[in-house]
Amino acid sequence: MTDNKLINLVNITKSYGDNVVLDDLNLYIRENEFVTLLGPSGCGKTTTLRIIGGFETPDKGQVIFEGKDITKTAPNERQVNTVFQKYALFNHLTVAENIAFGLKIKKKSKEYIKDKIKYALKLVNLDGFENRMPDSLSGGQQQRIAIARAIVNEPKVLLLDEPLGALDLKLRQDMQYELIRLKNELGITFVYVTHDQEEALTMSDTIVVMNQGYIQQIGTPEDIYNEPKNAFVADFIGDSNIISSIMVEDKLVNILGANFPCVDTGFGHNKPVDVVIRPEDVNLVKPEEGIIKGVVTSLLFKGVHYEMEVNANGYDWLVHSTSLFPVGTEVGIQVDPFNIQIMNKPESEDEEAVELEI
Repeated sequence: MTDNKLINLVNITKSYGDNVVLDDLNLYIRENEFVTLLGPSGCGKTTTLRIIGGFETPDKGQVIFEGKDITKTAPNERQVNTVFQKYALFNHLTVAENIAFGLKIKKKSKEYIKDKIKYALKLVNLDGFENRMPDSLSGGQQQRIAIARAIVNEPKVLLLDEPLGALDLKLRQDMQYELIRLKNELGITFVYVTHDQEEALTMSDTIVVMNQGYIQQIGTPEDIYNEPKNAFVADFIGDSNIISSIMVEDKLVNILGANFPCVDTGFGHNKPVDVVIRPEDVNLVKPEEGIIKGVVTSLLFKGVHYEMEVNANGYDWLVHSTSLFPVGTEVGIQVDPFNIQIMNKPESEDEEAVELEI
């Protein structure tokens, strides 16, 4: 699985003054992969992207590209192009001139540039926009021009730094599908930075969850959502009930004073653990049928489901259900053993959660 590594970041450390942004980070990215660096502001994801692009140099470590050390190679000498959140289009140039900018610097022929402009505009579904000015375009159209300008240079890697952050929700969702289509059609590697969990889950082949300069977990969207490695990942990716519990023995965990069957083993006997249960995995039943009983304390209609809070055994459970249980209803709570995720409690807040190889 590791013979098609395109980018390999080895022991990368980066500080700004006393602030350590990346701490001995190791990460590899495969060819033709859509990798998303996901995390809160200040976690180091944009710095990682800028180091790949050559806009920042690490204090320690190496950037390996196709087996060669490019740590100190200038950005314009890397087979990498970047699309920024602010688009960075030249407002005094037409769309065609914006797209051609990098090709002219490379002294490509007029015929070659003309063909490339036509190809790129067709790829981003903006045929016929050659002579338009950037300020006459919508935000989504400007973003697609920025992407077209990047892809005409035929990079091996396209870096995207929160490129949809300035768009409204509907446009953002449309552009997510556009990016997936482009990635599949172009067959190039996408490295995408965002703090938006839904974007990451929708588009990625692989998600790298970061916090405080460390990688917390690497995996497919399904792995990250269904099998979070620690409470930070579980809390950051979607809504979760995260409850301090006791692992009684293999396949049995005590949650809020009640024993719930689970499928996890190897945690020992009577050990403190964190339990993660997604809101959609909490089953509300008749009070006498539940493992514990509670009362519905709030109710919101979310379109595809109801979002409820249920106070049970001193904890406010977040529940998503297509069935309506009015406020004040007494209910029982059940959870399928397969939907109870057990995690070791970290020894400290900064503890790095996982091995970094994938």
